Amino acid sequence: MTLTAVRKDPATQTMTTTAEFDATPDRVWQLWADPRQLERWWGPPTYPATVTSHDLRPGGRVDYYMTGPTGDQPKGYWDVVEAEPPRSIVFRDGFANDDGTPNTDLPGTESRIRIEEIGDGRTRMSIESRFPSVEAMEQLLAMGMEDGLSQAVSQIDAILAEDGDPTR
Repeated sequence: MTLTAVRKDPATQTMTTTAEFDATPDRVWQLWADPRQLERWWGPPTYPATVTSHDLRPGGRVDYYMTGPTGDQPKGYWDVVEAEPPRSIVFRDGFANDDGTPNTDLPGTESRIRIEEIGDGRTRMSIESRFPSVEAMEQLLAMGMEDGLSQAVSQIDAILAEDGDPTR
């Protein structure tokens, strides 16, 4: 399994999900940079994502929605703060209203993605989610954020295994 750790730290208001892959940093970067690949893993299996716009540059925005088992379609967005291919991404992750505007009734997070080569053709990816408060952290964890992200990241190995990419 790719997922190696999930650490929650209320003192720093963070949750960090770490995974390792049999792939190069460039290949792991493509999982973020290609919207069709991103939507294959960003949502958990019961809430697959559909990416409707994708600009992974500083100042850019990624819009998406997830489709649940009953047909509900919660929307989300990322406002991209930093992007340094193939090493890191920083974005503000939030819930969106039906018209795409930020849903301020629910807290957002700041996400920091780090992609690093660890040797022997392997790469470590960490996703640090920073919450605006302990209360926001508790609310999003109660909504299933930890399980959802863990399930989402656990889908990546299958994508990497089937693509036959020579850069793996």
